[in-house]
Amino acid sequence: MTISAQALVQGSLQLASLPEVVMRTIDLINDPDTSAAEIGQVIGEDPGLTARLLKIVNSPFYGFPSRIDTVSRAITVIGTLELLDLILATSVVKTFRGIPTDLVNMDSFWEHSLYTGVIARIIARHMRAPNTERYFIAGLLHDIGSLAMYKQLPKECATTLRRAREELTPLHMIEQEALGFDHGEIGGELMRAWHLPEGLVEAIRFHHQPLLAENHPLETTIVHLADVIACAIYDSDSETGRVPPMEAAAWDLTGLPIALMEDIINEADRQFDDARAVILPKANAA
Repeated sequence: MTISAQALVQGSLQLASLPEVVMRTIDLINDPDTSAAEIGQVIGEDPGLTARLLKIVNSPFYGFPSRIDTVSRAITVIGTLELLDLILATSVVKTFRGIPTDLVNMDSFWEHSLYTGVIARIIARHMRAPNTERYFIAGLLHDIGSLAMYKQLPKECATTLRRAREELTPLHMIEQEALGFDHGEIGGELMRAWHLPEGLVEAIRFHHQPLLAENHPLETTIVHLADVIACAIYDSDSETGRVPPMEAAAWDLTGLPIALMEDIINEADRQFDDARAVILPKANAA
């Protein structure tokens, strides 16, 4: 394998970068001296982004109690970190285009990703974790590294996908053996290149190996569990047609009773259509 993980991520940034307004907004949110007015002014430069944000914050999926009519009002009501999560939710799905259709069905890919995000958000809420939208975004983006790899290495990925199906071996293990990195590593590095919080970087980097997460083990474990549950319950993930293995100690780390699983799945089924209505249509939008 002649390409490094860093070179692949750099190429992915060139082929599928976030919009300039989104990157500027991320940098502003990361600056503690930035005011809400400054953030709102930058977002307002992109009418399409503004409209998508207002649609999503006023959707049943987010369920904010009062109507939010402006970006500045959204920042006041939900805060800058939550706003960043909404920006990612409404922007990243649009970013990756031109993925070889013989490698992945993009509708199925994003439906699995969305269901994973919904499950992660519900688990986090049951645990009373702060900023539960961060878990949703981590779940939504957990496999983003696969898309970067499909774009940059279609032939190699076709081989790793075929081997994972035939050998009944987890895909990330086949990728490590064949390429020297896996889609989790690429996804984590992509998050870092986009200047996103380290919690997102680590949750995506280690979503198949949550016990390796040193700084954000709970976030990573929740995304890991959500991915496994989504693969087992929601019939859409089909890169390999298999449910990835669950770390034996992962559920114990949440401290939740296993009997809660049925309620979590039922709640996810109820929320999924609301989430899909405001997020997935953007995949085909101009």
